[in-house]
Amino acid sequence: MATISGPPAAALHSLSPSDIDFLQSLPKAELHAHLNGSIPLQTLVDLAEHLTPSVDTTGEVAETITRLRSGLTLNGISEFFPLFRAIYALTSTPSALGRITQDVLHSFLKAQSVPPVGFTYTPAPECTYIELRTTPRATAHMSRYTYLTTVLDEVEKFSADQAALIVSIDRRMSEADAKECVDLAIALRTAGRRIVGLDLCGDPAKGDVATFEKHFKRGKDAGLGVTLHIAEAKTSTTAESLALLDWRPDRLGHATFLSDKHKALFFADVLQPDSSFSSTIKPNSVQPWDPEHPSHAIYLAAYRRHLERIHEESTEPEEARQMLSYHLDADKGARRAALKDIEALSKRNGAVYKPCIEICLSSNLLSKTVQSLESHHIQYYLANDHPIAICTDDTLPFRTTLLGEYAQLLAMPPLGLGLGREQVKKIAATGMKARFK
Repeated sequence: MATISGPPAAALHSLSPSDIDFLQSLPKAELHAHLNGSIPLQTLVDLAEHLTPSVDTTGEVAETITRLRSGLTLNGISEFFPLFRAIYALTSTPSALGRITQDVLHSFLKAQSVPPVGFTYTPAPECTYIELRTTPRATAHMSRYTYLTTVLDEVEKFSADQAALIVSIDRRMSEADAKECVDLAIALRTAGRRIVGLDLCGDPAKGDVATFEKHFKRGKDAGLGVTLHIAEAKTSTTAESLALLDWRPDRLGHATFLSDKHKALFFADVLQPDSSFSSTIKPNSVQPWDPEHPSHAIYLAAYRRHLERIHEESTEPEEARQMLSYHLDADKGARRAALKDIEALSKRNGAVYKPCIEICLSSNLLSKTVQSLESHHIQYYLANDHPIAICTDDTLPFRTTLLGEYAQLLAMPPLGLGLGREQVKKIAATGMKARFK
């Protein structure tokens, strides 16, 4: 049985049965789900009962399960990563790894027998398709190769239209370990196994991303998609974000603290003046009409040209031309035309780069990397019509489901974003389009 509480539960409770039916009916892709962070709690409890006692881990495992049962309270993202030491202790054998992979896949792709506690809706599969991700670990009981083939054996019990695997490279890895993981991913993909991408993950305070660049390039050259956890914490540096964006990844995980300058430099985003989200964008977002934007000079010249054209083509009488409303309408028309020129120029120059952003609402809220949905960076991407995919990240600690994440799109503020059904449908379709398959 799924566990759901906190923000996703509140949003889901606020929806009508018709709204829930609508969300369940949408074809949805789960593109950012970590295997070890998505294990059903009961599966962990079962594994713990059969754990060989160890002075180093037994107490930690029991304490971690107790915390997960009661619901985590995190003071920051740095408190999240230590949880996995206990989880790894429970999943260090091929049999345990196979068990958790099976249970995680079933939790996403098969309808559960009963709804989460406190809900009465009829369960349905959480998603149509999932790209499960995991970092291959060498343990006393298995090699990284065995780790990956064990996970793939479970993934491939589902069709290629339902499930695939992303190999994650942990930032704490040595270059030799990262090379081994990428070598295995390429070799297994070449052999026909269902590995579709590479991911860079792990504690954002650790490691030097430059260590991994050439190996991700090898993976991309071999046909693997690339997704990167980027600007995940407030301490993430702008220099690191710049380096990672230079890799031209296909998707970005979180991108919570990506600077406005980086968005302006790399993304073909243009904030539409009449967007329903324009008013929610923070004042210092860099847009083409701002002097700091790299296309500002081009925008300004286009604006002046279109404003002159509008005045010349206007059939309004002289009296009307003196009205403030006339000048406001002319200004809006010139801005809109100038923005279209910028977009067209970007396309002609091959500069259109809109990597899909993997958005994990509950994860961000509970890790306290964002304070509210109102201030969430999803607002920028919605206002700029930038591709996003709604994901769960880690259902176990964040006590969420993909349905709960989508509920936060549809629910009215402050429990959700208050999007219309057509907007939510478009977001779900964008996620399906961003698959690596």
